[in-house]
Amino acid sequence: MNKVSEHSPCLGVSIKKKLKEFSLDVEFETGKGCLGILGPSGCGKSMTLKSVAGIVTPDKGRIALSYSRGEAAGGRIFYDSALKINEKPQRRHVGYLFQNYALFPNMTVEQNIGSGLQAAGYAARGWPGSHRPMPAEARKLKIKEMIARFHLAGLAKRYPSQLSGGQQQRVALARILAYEPEILLLDEPFSAMDTYLREGLRLELSKVIRDYAGVTVMVTHDRDEAYQLCDALLLLDKGRVLVGGRTREIFQNPVTCQAARLTGCKNISRIERLGPYCIRALDWKGLELSTEERVEDDITAVGIRAHDFKPLPEGEEFIWQENQKANLIQVTEPNISEMPFEWYVTLGNGLWWKTEKGIHTCNAMGAVPKWLRVEPSAILLLKGEME
Repeated sequence: MNKVSEHSPCLGVSIKKKLKEFSLDVEFETGKGCLGILGPSGCGKSMTLKSVAGIVTPDKGRIALSYSRGEAAGGRIFYDSALKINEKPQRRHVGYLFQNYALFPNMTVEQNIGSGLQAAGYAARGWPGSHRPMPAEARKLKIKEMIARFHLAGLAKRYPSQLSGGQQQRVALARILAYEPEILLLDEPFSAMDTYLREGLRLELSKVIRDYAGVTVMVTHDRDEAYQLCDALLLLDKGRVLVGGRTREIFQNPVTCQAARLTGCKNISRIERLGPYCIRALDWKGLELSTEERVEDDITAVGIRAHDFKPLPEGEEFIWQENQKANLIQVTEPNISEMPFEWYVTLGNGLWWKTEKGIHTCNAMGAVPKWLRVEPSAILLLKGEME
């Protein structure tokens, strides 16, 4: 049994650090499962992970791991500026997966996995506890177990240069999880991967995270990775948290313009409020739209995701014209770009629409209708500035 499952760990982070371009100010609490930190490059994501791992020291704040076992509860403080506590990285019992996996090039697969056990020691009686070197025979058995668990059979004697990117990732994860860390930190785990490898690696990592009973935090700038792998999400920009919550809820209702952009919404316009459930999109040539949610006074913009438009068969627009909530959009002056499996269509009013196509379809004739519509429930009401 993974020792983490006996304890229900919870990581609490509240830190501040002055950086060159901005000040990092992050606060969150997370337990079992995967918390994603999504944001553009240079926004403070990796700095947050390094602070948890102890590689970087914040200017002030607190990082602590709490856990419970039955009715007992306890915890450990990794960092507390007020109490002048700053535990060394090797004492934090944190597994850190770097972007390039940081495997030792002169060590074989089994030696790389074993190096993790030697460097971290072995917690003989669960968490927290004193660490002692793992006996040689036990270390061999553990390496064998991890090779089987991560499907590395037949690769034990190979060096990193002889492995594929996916195999290197599995070795790095095996090395980390061999010593049963309380926290798993993933720093852009697919950034070094070719695009065609990523989907398979995501599925593999998803299973690892699901089976891991500790705390997982992953930073990424890829919204697809965040959506697929993370139960909860923080959107980070210039060192501050824009919004946090369940991943699917944030994608469904990003709340702010910045959060909408970070989750991939490319259609955002300033609005004029026409009524409690009606707006005019000022940047889409005055397009009037009905909403499902009430348009409160603090709503400043509207968003529509590119895949939420519904094409209407020719003539069907007449059926919808009497429906005040139809949100009909006439397709005028379309600018069409071809992708392998999609058409990207920019309408004359500035809206951007994405629709599927087959790889053997090269002619857009008939692919773009005269009318589109969008459900009121798909209209995103947003707050804040657009930039």
